[in-house]
Amino acid sequence: MRLRAMRLNKGLRIKDVAEIAACSESMISKVEKGTAMPSLRVLHSLAAALGTTIGALFEAPKAEGIVRRAGERPVIRLGEADHSPCVALERVAPAQTGALLEVNIHIIEPGARSDGAITHEGEELGYVLDGCLELIVENERHLLQVGDSFWFPSDQKHHYSNPGRVTARILWVNTPPTF
Repeated sequence: MRLRAMRLNKGLRIKDVAEIAACSESMISKVEKGTAMPSLRVLHSLAAALGTTIGALFEAPKAEGIVRRAGERPVIRLGEADHSPCVALERVAPAQTGALLEVNIHIIEPGARSDGAITHEGEELGYVLDGCLELIVENERHLLQVGDSFWFPSDQKHHYSNPGRVTARILWVNTPPTF
């Protein structure tokens, strides 16, 4: 993860980022050392504190071709350190400076969740490829199955979980990029 490099590049101390992101200095230190992986909610806070996206925290921006082959796309795994069910993001489109949208496949193991409601600017659209998804937007619960889709403004509180017994895969589009 590129958190330390991005923090130092902005001239910020761990304490500064912790205050802005509303998380502990200890958590930031562990993330920078690679001994902890923050939740999706904390990653959103860290990215916002640094004025960047979650994807940029994981992969250096670089010029890439227009095609990403199956099996060659980077996957960002969240919550693996304690061996509990995790969420992973498969980067369908490369993180590009100035991009207007972002596309990932959220891979959600049975029992995994997004760790609390978040809000941010933009819009989100998703399509359930495999498994099922419990999506909660503004305290309204939606159970989605294969073939179902959703859309909502990202400034509404939202979070999700996989209540099923198989890994869920959701094609998820955000605009503007937040990951």
